[in-house]
Amino acid sequence: MITNEILTALKGYTEQMKKNVTFVVQTGEHTKRNELLKFLNDISNVSDKLDVKESDHIADLRSPISFALEADGVDTGIRFSGIPGGHEFNSLILAMLQASGTELKLDDGLKAMVAAIEEKLHFEVFISLSCHNCPEVVQALNQFALLNPNISTEMIDGGLFQDIIKDREIQGVPSVYLNSNVFANGKVDASVLVEKLLERNPNLANAAVSEELPLQDVTIVGGGPAGVSAAIYSARKGLAVTMIADRIGGQVKDTMDIENLISVIKTTGPELSGALLAHMNQYDVTLKEHLKVDRIEQGSVKKVILSSGEVIKTKTVIIATGAKWRELGVPGEKEYIGNGVAYCPHCDGPFYKGKDVAVIGGGNSGIEAALDLAGIVKSVTVFEFMPELKADKVLVDKAESKDNITIHKNVATKEIKATNGKVSSIEFEERDGGKVHDLPLDGVFVQIGLVPNSQFVEGVVERNRFGEIIIDEKCQTSADGIYACGDVTTVPYKQIIISMGEGSKASLSAFEYLLTLEDDEDNQELVA
Repeated sequence: MITNEILTALKGYTEQMKKNVTFVVQTGEHTKRNELLKFLNDISNVSDKLDVKESDHIADLRSPISFALEADGVDTGIRFSGIPGGHEFNSLILAMLQASGTELKLDDGLKAMVAAIEEKLHFEVFISLSCHNCPEVVQALNQFALLNPNISTEMIDGGLFQDIIKDREIQGVPSVYLNSNVFANGKVDASVLVEKLLERNPNLANAAVSEELPLQDVTIVGGGPAGVSAAIYSARKGLAVTMIADRIGGQVKDTMDIENLISVIKTTGPELSGALLAHMNQYDVTLKEHLKVDRIEQGSVKKVILSSGEVIKTKTVIIATGAKWRELGVPGEKEYIGNGVAYCPHCDGPFYKGKDVAVIGGGNSGIEAALDLAGIVKSVTVFEFMPELKADKVLVDKAESKDNITIHKNVATKEIKATNGKVSSIEFEERDGGKVHDLPLDGVFVQIGLVPNSQFVEGVVERNRFGEIIIDEKCQTSADGIYACGDVTTVPYKQIIISMGEGSKASLSAFEYLLTLEDDEDNQELVA
């Protein structure tokens, strides 16, 4: 199950462990128990600081395939129910290393906020091993548990606990429960968890305000290809640079197949996101991850106010917040997110095995989603509003060759209907003639493009009617010293490689602006 190459790598990782870590497995019988024990023993054999033991002394372990992590005999509050392979393998290894004393890669303000929580919080995170977004949530909550003994968290593999999935009517991952109640589901990342914790207890923002940073030369908002490119170019100029990002990679992290990034024949969104972070880490960039910007205040020195309450003072700002999935805006969409309405076929597709689903959108993302789902579900029906599909011909040809993909063009989605709280059909209208149809199905995947993440700069910089930030050829916005780049802007053709170029351009423009500030200051000194 674990290759020799991985075990060799693990041996190197464990050399710096400071504490002994024990995997405490619940006693009992289960068809997957021997597989779990072998999996954990293979890992523990790479270091004398790792051990596996079977016990029934941890009362909240739910199953014979559940285990807890102890560090030097102390319960960390971290549990796994299932065998954390696939995308969750890294979650286990990181939890193991962090429990042993490896530094947590969290902003100091965020650490202080989590450490200040006084109520008992028990999180349950339902995941699919094929979900590439789930590990971010699992890993964030694992770190929260290590920071605060009042917090405990459990990763639950939905594939092995179908009775719970059915009982709670879960149809999408990650699905997060707090103290047995729904906390967040559907499109969730670590920044959403932080936001919801702040909503639950606004006073935590006071604890989150860490020691104030010195005046920054450049503050970058957004951690996608454009933002990372801007950060690297700015840091290479020797500038004081801070990045605020809800997650590194942005929308790229949700893209599985990338084949048009020149010089990289093929990669995936998660791999590229990891490479972006690794490259940026080569430079002196202050990263505040899992946080968002509430607003920006203008002036000769700008103020960037974070969701945590922290204020960053900076000479220039580069906005690179990208875009998010566009919503249909029809009845039933928001009401049934996580109960039949989804936006990520890679994450939620496995929940619809053998079922009938729809994909809304005939662009590249829509047709790619249909092709991904076709190998899992019984049938896929694609709905395209325009008379012709907008996807690349190679994708359209593949979709048309699949027996279980049906394509409807020139149709408008009217309503997503549900029975007993779960999606049961979709109502659509033929735009040429007006005939209305009601198609029975189990799930709807919305893939109709993106909307720019620019709401927080309303009134600060000019935007067009689509919400895109208006920029010139140098990425300058309507506000002095504020630049923007990537998918959040009016730049045409929303592509990774274009965003990277725009990020570097924004950085060079900001640097040029900073030089003019220095010249102005020098001239003022001469006059004086």
